[in-house]
Amino acid sequence: MTPELTVLILAILLHLGLMVAYSVKANTELGTKYPVSPRDKTPPPISTLLGRLQRAMNNSFEGLILFAPVALVIGLTGQSSAATVAFAWIFLIARLLYIPSYLLGWVPWRSLIWGFSFFAILALAIAALI
Repeated sequence: MTPELTVLILAILLHLGLMVAYSVKANTELGTKYPVSPRDKTPPPISTLLGRLQRAMNNSFEGLILFAPVALVIGLTGQSSAATVAFAWIFLIARLLYIPSYLLGWVPWRSLIWGFSFFAILALAIAALI
């Protein structure tokens, strides 16, 4: 397995962990009645922390659906290089830092950290075309 594919698996595990953290916090805060319902009604108010956790989880998914295809293309076509490995790790490290930066409300650092993950994906996509 290429390093990019290893990072992809680690990014998936990170996202799954974030999903579990959100689910636990939501069930703790809202009780189990609303989370297990079909959610047809407006949700009850949530805390600032739960809202940030939800937005961080959604953003994680958005990043993952962009990173996964380029990591797969790089890995499956044998285009792995020192640069693509570095970009993959930059993506993962930025995603790791993004979660606490969002939860703690680090402005403007959260956006800067997000930018690193975005440009790492962009660099990988360009590398896949070269």
